[in-house]
Amino acid sequence: MQSFRTEIENPIVEKDIIELEKKIREFKGGSVDEEKFRSLRLARGVYGQRQPGVQMIRIKLPYGKVSSRQLRGISDVADEYSTGRLHITTRQDIQIHYVDLERTPELWAQLEKDAVTLREACGNTVRNVTASETAGIDMDEPFDVSPHAQAIFEYFLRNPIGQEMGRKFKVSFSSNDTDTGLSYMHDLGFIAKMRDGVEGFKVMLGGGLGSQPRHADELYTFLPANEIIPMMETVVRVFDRYGERKSRAKARLKFLLKDLGLEAFKELLIAEKKAVPFKKYPINSSAYPKVAVTNKKAPKVIIEDIKSFEQWKTTNLVLQKQSGFVAVGIKVMLGDFDTEKARLLADLIEKYAAGEIRLTLRQNILIPYVKESLIPFFYTELKKMGLADAGYNKAIDITACPGTDTCNLGIASSTGIAAELERVIREEYPQYVNNADVVIKISGCMNACGQHTMANIGFQGMSVRTKEKLVAPALQVLLGGGNIGDGHGLFADKVIKIPSKRGPQALRQILNDFETNGKGASYESYYAQKGEYYFYDLLKPLADIENLSHEDYLDWGSNKRYQKAIGIGECAGVVIDLIATLLFESDEKIKNAKEAINEQKWAASIYFSYSSLVNTAKALLTAEKTKTNTHSSIIEDFNTYFIENGKIELNSTFGDLVLQLNKNEPSKGFAKRYLADAEIFLKKVESYRELELINA
Repeated sequence: MQSFRTEIENPIVEKDIIELEKKIREFKGGSVDEEKFRSLRLARGVYGQRQPGVQMIRIKLPYGKVSSRQLRGISDVADEYSTGRLHITTRQDIQIHYVDLERTPELWAQLEKDAVTLREACGNTVRNVTASETAGIDMDEPFDVSPHAQAIFEYFLRNPIGQEMGRKFKVSFSSNDTDTGLSYMHDLGFIAKMRDGVEGFKVMLGGGLGSQPRHADELYTFLPANEIIPMMETVVRVFDRYGERKSRAKARLKFLLKDLGLEAFKELLIAEKKAVPFKKYPINSSAYPKVAVTNKKAPKVIIEDIKSFEQWKTTNLVLQKQSGFVAVGIKVMLGDFDTEKARLLADLIEKYAAGEIRLTLRQNILIPYVKESLIPFFYTELKKMGLADAGYNKAIDITACPGTDTCNLGIASSTGIAAELERVIREEYPQYVNNADVVIKISGCMNACGQHTMANIGFQGMSVRTKEKLVAPALQVLLGGGNIGDGHGLFADKVIKIPSKRGPQALRQILNDFETNGKGASYESYYAQKGEYYFYDLLKPLADIENLSHEDYLDWGSNKRYQKAIGIGECAGVVIDLIATLLFESDEKIKNAKEAINEQKWAASIYFSYSSLVNTAKALLTAEKTKTNTHSSIIEDFNTYFIENGKIELNSTFGDLVLQLNKNEPSKGFAKRYLADAEIFLKKVESYRELELINA
């Protein structure tokens, strides 16, 4: 670690990286158990992949904005520590694969030189903040949402309230009412609005995809922009306290909303407001970095294939609100491109545009601020790189997660079938290269990283078992989803399950039917008109598994017989005393609270003390083998098991002790008193535990 310690200017970042290196050594040495280590590394963007002994690294890039310098830095890291392949995700991140765990701290340090982080890219944290890729250039936007997305990213990064939640928390921003940020499927979704000259947002709450999609509720029709961060903090705090922790399948905010109802949830938000350090949090958009477009003249070019050029212009150019400029869309097949192309692209945008790109929710790249006069030149240069395919954000532009290529959770190949479906469209349905009304998405499992549940036509990787108990790769066909706009969306119906190798034929039958009977309607309206049973009957012959061929037992891209399996995780650490580990963590949180006080961060200190109190109570409840599903249940059960029967003496109920948190404003005086309470409580519990072990 000494070799790069002094190269990181930010001491907070340096400490974070050193901590990761330390925990890796402790995990390898067996003094930290696998579950605890997993939580720590995920919160630092390090994700176990399907192949044993290597990691996937997720690079957190707020709203997909990447400068030319950052793109080169990411490319250097991918070459040195990985395979030289970059993967764009549906959350505007970049992932690299096959990284040695022990090299992740130095990889992270290398990225931080260009202000790129891994922090909270994975794990039970506030994940990457996404936004419309056209933010700042959108013809119809009331204002640029980029500064607001950046402010939320900065405010919640390393914020103690969002480090150890029951599950992840996802946020999006949409530039206008077309809702290209897909607010309805996020934990919090913001849609830009103007009211009486005031910037603000429509706020959507509690949406999500996965195996049980839920449409977000409207929390606010209009919330002034200077109130969105305090509001989001109350939401995260309530989710952290009341959200499920034991069952991951029920741990997202959408399930808490479903259980409590919107009105009861709002009451909890009101009760939490006093604890939030800011009532308003102005976002200074004027301080956001100004765009600097180069004036460098490009060489004149001669376009030889005029037809292809005109086709590309039709599908890949996005008009900007800035006169004389367009944004150039790059269709990136499956979101994968190599570092050689990335560096060439960095050079191109630095010399002839504004030196930045935006990664998109459909795994593509958008280059803003291209002068209209340079369109032929950009086409020529992108064509040299192999990045000038027509069909940006059109039907041929299929979204797919990595699936069984690298993901532990993948059930069947998503990339293989996606590539085949794109081939079918390109060769058999060329008119769909121009069609933006049909959206096709594919996921390798039910978790919906490919967002198949909100697609017009979606496919989900599954398996199918024959009467002879043979297993073959399969696809669940979903139809009828779509983004309506202004916070409204449709989730696709699960129509039928078919063997995976019949996916292309299913697409042909769906498109042929739409071509014949659609009569100019959008696909979601056509599906709504016909209904689920119509399409079930249409595709039913493809579901027959009585006489599967040899080919049907091979997944896409594989010549080996299919086996339903998950990837191998890290080797298990030695069994340790979980209760002792929890108490040790409580002591670490006390230390964090003291550091925060020294830094005059009263709200952060208070939350560390709160986390210590709850974690300490959880330790003793674990010994009693009671459920510790939520913070609220821990608070209630600790009172029942330890306070009411006098096992541990307090001057109040445990709930009164802990929930001072939302009864006091975050002042210096309260932070110190609350920290003292947490320290005293930890000592009492440690003493109780020692006597318990002596008498055991």
